Amino acid sequence: MTHPLWEHIRTVPDFPKSGIEFYDITPLLNGHHDKLIDAMIAAVPADVMADTDAIVGIESRGFVLASLLAVRLNKKLILVRKAGKLPPPVHAQSYGLEYGQDTLEISAELEPAKVLIIDDVLATGGTLKAAHSLCVKANLTPLGSLVLLDLPALHGDLGLTYWTVLEK
Repeated sequence: MTHPLWEHIRTVPDFPKSGIEFYDITPLLNGHHDKLIDAMIAAVPADVMADTDAIVGIESRGFVLASLLAVRLNKKLILVRKAGKLPPPVHAQSYGLEYGQDTLEISAELEPAKVLIIDDVLATGGTLKAAHSLCVKANLTPLGSLVLLDLPALHGDLGLTYWTVLEK
């Protein structure tokens, strides 16, 4: 059975490059917040949610998902940004993605916390692994990660604990 959230996700072929399918979650965010947040909460074990001090959002669509979850759960919000977007000092991590290379950064001035990392799509796993590594560098303890959409055909075992709302 197809998850009801799929009816609010648009697939855009050949974006941002030829051969890539982009999953546009904008329609999902346009008036379906409660369904989305409920699905994210349901995907993560209750004990993990209870132990989480802060939600880590990965730029850029992960920011939106993490913000919604942090507000609903009354948790702190920590941002993982693209290089050059955060004021120093920062920790940086470069990684490969489905269609190139990138670098992520996190503040180097964070208090220790147990965190849940949030992103929109899990493709090759490079972004999620980089974010996990950054959290460890920043003295945060990742309890796991949550992705809205998992594309398991594009990645193998990541060696990370993660939960998904949707799978393609």
